[in-house]
Amino acid sequence: MQKLIFVFLILTCTLKLQAQNSEITTYYFIRHAEKVRTDKTDSDPNLTEKGISRAQNWSTVFGNIDFDIIYSTNYKRTIQTAEPTASSKRLNIQFYNPKDLFSKAFQLQTKGKTVLVVGHSNSTPIFVNKVIGSDKYAQISDTNNSNLYIVSLTDNVINDILLKIEH
Repeated sequence: MQKLIFVFLILTCTLKLQAQNSEITTYYFIRHAEKVRTDKTDSDPNLTEKGISRAQNWSTVFGNIDFDIIYSTNYKRTIQTAEPTASSKRLNIQFYNPKDLFSKAFQLQTKGKTVLVVGHSNSTPIFVNKVIGSDKYAQISDTNNSNLYIVSLTDNVINDILLKIEH
C-alpha cells in the first residue's frame, strides 16, 4: 500500500511539473454585440444601445481574466464590442483579417497567451473550428450575440466549450 501511495505521489508531482512547464494558450471568442439594422446599405454599422450595454457586460464577464491580447476585425461593431474590455485591461485592440483565420503568424503571436477575439456570426465559429481542428461548431444566427467559445491549448491537448451568456 505504501508503494502505491508513493507511486501516486511521484506521478502527481510529475504531472504538476509537466503542467508547469507546459505553455497554455487560451482563446475567448465572441461575436460582436447587437448592431444597428435600420440602413440595409450600411456595411459598417455602429452598435445599438442594447449592443453597447452588452459590450459593457462582456467587460464585466471578463473582469477576472488577464488578457494578453485583444483582437477584433476592423469594423465599428466589433471594435465597439471589444473596447470596454480593452479599456478595462489597458490593452490596445489588435486587428485580424477574418478571411485569414488562425494563420501561422497569428498562432505564433498568441502562443502561450490569453486572447480575446471579437468577430462575426459568419466567421467566429469557423475560427474556433480552425483552432480545434474540427468542424464542431455550426455557423450562428445573425441575431445570436451571446455565444462565448473558450478554447485552451496545452501541448497537444485541446479543450473547448461553448457558453451562452445572455444579456
